[in-house]
Amino acid sequence: MLVDLIQVSHTANLEALPRLVADHLRSVDLHDGAMFVVDLQDRVMRQVTGRGLDAGEGGAELRVDGTLPGRAWQRVESLAESGSRQGRRRWWTPITDGVERLGVLRTDVAEDERPQRVLGEVASVLALLLLGKRSFSDSYARLVRSAPMNVAAEMQMNLMPPPAYAGHNVTVGAVLEPAYDLGGDAFDFALAGSTLHLAVFDAMGHDTAAGITANVAVAACRNARRQGATLAEASRAVERTLLEQFGTKRYVTGILASLDTESGVLTWVNRGHHLPLLIRGRRVSTPLSCPPAGPMGTGLGLPVTVCRDQLEPGDRVVLYTDGVVEARDAHGEEFGKDRFIDYVQRHHSGGFTLHETLRRLMRAVLDHHAGRMDDDATVLLAEWRGGHQDDLVP
Repeated sequence: MLVDLIQVSHTANLEALPRLVADHLRSVDLHDGAMFVVDLQDRVMRQVTGRGLDAGEGGAELRVDGTLPGRAWQRVESLAESGSRQGRRRWWTPITDGVERLGVLRTDVAEDERPQRVLGEVASVLALLLLGKRSFSDSYARLVRSAPMNVAAEMQMNLMPPPAYAGHNVTVGAVLEPAYDLGGDAFDFALAGSTLHLAVFDAMGHDTAAGITANVAVAACRNARRQGATLAEASRAVERTLLEQFGTKRYVTGILASLDTESGVLTWVNRGHHLPLLIRGRRVSTPLSCPPAGPMGTGLGLPVTVCRDQLEPGDRVVLYTDGVVEARDAHGEEFGKDRFIDYVQRHHSGGFTLHETLRRLMRAVLDHHAGRMDDDATVLLAEWRGGHQDDLVP
């Protein structure tokens, strides 16, 4: 059934998937099948019906917090509703590509069946189908949005990699707010052999020009990296490109890092940015330290120092921008670094997945700021498993 579904989906658009999926599920006694995709801020999941401009006309909407489907999505496991209907029980299964949580699958299954394995296999295929369609589907983009998006955010969403990755010895997650009103924050990560490249950038300002600056910085960094540049050389390439394009009118701070996924050696440079944090076991070490060079684009000519730290299995490295710790409540009180560190530590030691930790962290930051951010807030978190590949948790 799954092979047949993949074959017929090759020439189908997003709008055709609900019917194709439901038909193929019925052929193996999985009834009333429906797909739901999560919105950009991980607050609600909307049904893909295949109708209307957003391919969701007439569909249901489910809250992530406080519902059984939302709990299945958060915990990344199939959950069944209590009770039955006409001899069937309703199951909710997370749709993931192994790490990125796209939404949930709803199915009704014979009450005496325990279908977790087959539902997991079906959901994995659905994830691949959704990922294959969303890159060229305006309908998908509309369905996962809950508010108008500014131009800078539109650029950033198309610039950055997916917000989640799990692979050899590492898991990576990232979150960025305000999702619909971004300015100059950006993150990047990529693999080359056994090296994981990581970066965060914070461009001056909070407008479309800041978004353009961040885009140029990320592109310059990638271009240098893909030509074999070291971290120091890549940061200088970003500096040169920004000076060529904007003079000294635009600049970005940032951390550029690389993690050897075999040895756990973290190499990084600091271009005028907040220092990374290291989460180790049930305690938080002092922030990693590295002498800063000037922000990229200022032309200060300060020396770029390359620093190295040895990670231990299970360590989590946190890169972030100032909008996280400087978010203020109605009384002017900052969210603050201590609260940020405590929050990450408590959720880390509480056994939450890396990506659920980030979702809850950003929700706390937004709640502290009454749901409205004056500056971008970005967190990029990488966990090194140190050879425990089987223990990777999405």
